[in-house]
Amino acid sequence: MRRLPGLSAMKVFEVVGQTRSFTRAAERLNLTQSAVSRQVRNLEDELGEDLLIRRHHHLELTPAGAELLATIQEAFHSIEVSLRSITEKSNQNRLRINVPPTFAKRWLLPRLPRLRAALPDVDISLSTEATDTLAERGLLDCAIRFGDGEWPMLDASILMTERHVVVCAPSLLKGVKIEGPTDLQRFTFLHVLASPDRRYLTWRHWLDAAGFQDVDTRGGLEFDLLDLAIEAACAGLGVTVADRSMVRNQLQSGQLVQLFDVEVEGHESYWFVTRPPAGTDSKVDTFRAWLLAEVAADRAA
Repeated sequence: MRRLPGLSAMKVFEVVGQTRSFTRAAERLNLTQSAVSRQVRNLEDELGEDLLIRRHHHLELTPAGAELLATIQEAFHSIEVSLRSITEKSNQNRLRINVPPTFAKRWLLPRLPRLRAALPDVDISLSTEATDTLAERGLLDCAIRFGDGEWPMLDASILMTERHVVVCAPSLLKGVKIEGPTDLQRFTFLHVLASPDRRYLTWRHWLDAAGFQDVDTRGGLEFDLLDLAIEAACAGLGVTVADRSMVRNQLQSGQLVQLFDVEVEGHESYWFVTRPPAGTDSKVDTFRAWLLAEVAADRAA
């Protein structure tokens, strides 16, 4: 018989390791915070090794904790993949992808016919949950994430970096001459929220790059998705900073126009993310190659 800690304790530790919080882990597991803390402490006592460094507002993994977390995730992933293989024998050719909502709607969906042509025998499941479960569960095959590329326990390769331009509906410019920064003040600024109480700094970065130092952007409308800010701009509600890749179709159709010949590289990018090791899943490899080819075609255009 193998001498192993209980599976429930290891599952609790996996969620704690992912969230770095007893409180958030308890919410996910539908347990009390004290029960979660107690299970992790019992696991540490059984191993004779500290797994967590308990700070005042957060938890950190010790080297032993990081090693155990990686092992547990790999083991649970293997178990889940095996179970899925058993229960889904009739549908093994399904590619499950998690994608940011704006990227899904404005970049990926218009290209789905070409993706289907590249993967004709593969069914596709597309989810847009803000917090995907790629790291902790085996149901997803891969994800596209927006950020800095730093996700513990995952492999990330860059797809494309944002290129920010200022856009608005042509109707806003009727009878209006836009020559300098003060002319922007006559419009409503459309902002994208990084969190409920904090905006992304895309407007500030763009204005600094354009040399427009004295533009006051404190007012305006706020949205929690870039997609909503773009929709608001298309409806003539104001001006917004958007990634050129996300408004390419609207610029080509004339639904939006670019103000000023200024394009600024964003501080974050879109990344293709998988669990390590990437493995030899042919459909994931084909999807990655297709993504890179599409991005290269965009750059060439």
